[in-house]
Amino acid sequence: MLLENVRKRMNSSFDNLLRDFGGLRTGRVSVQILDHIMVEAYGSKVPIHQVGTISTPEAKMLTVQVWDSSLIKPTEIAIRNSQLGLNPMVDGQLIRITVPDLSEERRKEICKLAGKYAEQTRISIRNVRRDGMDEVKKQEKNKEVTEDQQKKLSDDIQKITDEFIKKIDTALSVKEKEVMRV
Repeated sequence: MLLENVRKRMNSSFDNLLRDFGGLRTGRVSVQILDHIMVEAYGSKVPIHQVGTISTPEAKMLTVQVWDSSLIKPTEIAIRNSQLGLNPMVDGQLIRITVPDLSEERRKEICKLAGKYAEQTRISIRNVRRDGMDEVKKQEKNKEVTEDQQKKLSDDIQKITDEFIKKIDTALSVKEKEVMRV
């Protein structure tokens, strides 16, 4: 039960990393680069995909088909104010976003950001490991597990941790190659 919980929490952290990586721009245009944009709508902030349909009609263009005409301006402002450096153009209820090619400098910045996301996830994984180890020590102290069982559980937690750290490193490497590809 303890190992399942540790694996589940680590997997959740890894899934968050992949979601963060999806929001980073690469050479190809992807609808996921807009995923982190929040639009002021109906008195609260909502994800952009809840106000319209996002698509990629061309290799270097994104469109957002806004469902409610009163949300066109807030959607345009949210895209413009995002840290993505995009310049949306409104055409009726359609917002067109031409995505410029990435400069070498911008590619390096994105790689640094990807590295930062990966390091935050490693820290999260290590925190889950620490919590798991603390729980094992507590169980041994309370005589719920033997010393041998405690040693085995600790080793298993470390193996799971190593597995996830390796997955993070692999995902980071793939993302960096994707970003640096011209």
